[in-house]
Amino acid sequence: MSRPHTSLATIPNRFAFIDSVSKVASQCSELSLMLVDVVRFSDVTTSLGINVGDEFLLEIANRIQTLFGNEVALGRISGDVFGVVFPSVSNEATLRSSFDHLVEHFKVPMYHEDNAFMADFNVGVVCSNETHWVSNVTDKPSFDITAFVSRAEAALKQAKENKYENYFSLALKDKTDTGRSLALKADLKRALAQNELELYYQPKVNLDNLSVVGAECLLRWNHPLDGILFPGPLIEAAESYNMMNELGYWTLEQAFRTLAEFDAQRLSLSLSVNISPTQLYDNQLIPTLHMLSQSYSIPLTRLELELTEDIALSNSLMVKKQLDELRSLGISISVDDFGKGYSNLAYIRDLHLDALKIDKAFVMELESGDINRAIIEAVKIIGVAKGCSVVAEGVETVEQLHILREIGISEGQGYLFSKAVPFEDFVSLAQQEIIIGSSPTRKQA
Repeated sequence: MSRPHTSLATIPNRFAFIDSVSKVASQCSELSLMLVDVVRFSDVTTSLGINVGDEFLLEIANRIQTLFGNEVALGRISGDVFGVVFPSVSNEATLRSSFDHLVEHFKVPMYHEDNAFMADFNVGVVCSNETHWVSNVTDKPSFDITAFVSRAEAALKQAKENKYENYFSLALKDKTDTGRSLALKADLKRALAQNELELYYQPKVNLDNLSVVGAECLLRWNHPLDGILFPGPLIEAAESYNMMNELGYWTLEQAFRTLAEFDAQRLSLSLSVNISPTQLYDNQLIPTLHMLSQSYSIPLTRLELELTEDIALSNSLMVKKQLDELRSLGISISVDDFGKGYSNLAYIRDLHLDALKIDKAFVMELESGDINRAIIEAVKIIGVAKGCSVVAEGVETVEQLHILREIGISEGQGYLFSKAVPFEDFVSLAQQEIIIGSSPTRKQA
């Protein structure tokens, strides 16, 4: 029997866990993956603090491992989501029974000092089947880990959306798609083929003088019937059907095209693009960036890749290697929504970054108390120590702007300056002086 974990840091993170799933797949013809999301766990950390929250998460992880035994592999997918891989199991009834045992097991509350917590879960499950085994160039079957994990995440999302059921399974017998899924897949293929997708741009602003210094690309779907839509359903479809690379590379090419158009407008601005875990694991990412840079005559130094906290703080050797190589090419790397998850400061210490983007939750509540200001001040100190910039997201009021200036945050984004807008509107905004109420264009000495 393995020893219980003594720290959350010893539990395999998302990418280490995915590696273990791949290893199990190489040894078993059948396997299943269960994603376990702790319901409303943010309420625990908000009420009792992150330290107490971490203690409960650690106990949850150890209890799950004890419940299912050492035959399963456990990992931490994100802050309050755990993954469990079941070797040699592909029977949906067995997984459903495991879910029932999980719920029953956690009816016994957990205690930390005087605090009690009874955990409840949303659970998504996927069982292996032939759709996850594809032929490679040697005509030998290989396991499509990206599609497998994406299906599990789609199942978890469905479990969260179910009104009366906290469990959803995509099992062996699920060889056909629902009408809705097929429609989404068709929508995505049509959107890519018929140029229905469009980039909007939210300005990144120098908080000292309110000049536009760059922009973040945000995807929008120009639907032929419904107009401009947020692309959430399309992204879900891309994840479910292993098309995230296709969508991601389309976005990157549009970003380089935009940078060329900036030059035509005499705007020497940088551009930030969000990158998915799938792309970061793709060995074609760097060659593609080289090709786009040459095709559009745009230096890679004009590009910034924004990573989620989970990706950036991964201890995956492949991730670190990719990030180091990207930075060696002059590409800036930033961590988006910093502070939203459970940041491992040891990884922050060892990771080479160019920017930390403070999660908007801390910025939007700046005026309501001292804690959020203290957190932002701490991020500022970390940024100075690491020699990287700090960007505030979600700036919406003049008061927030003044406080950020006092702290020494030099760049920000938010509705105070502009929402994400089409290219022409962004160019117009970038070419004129931004005036925010009676806010001085420069911070007062």
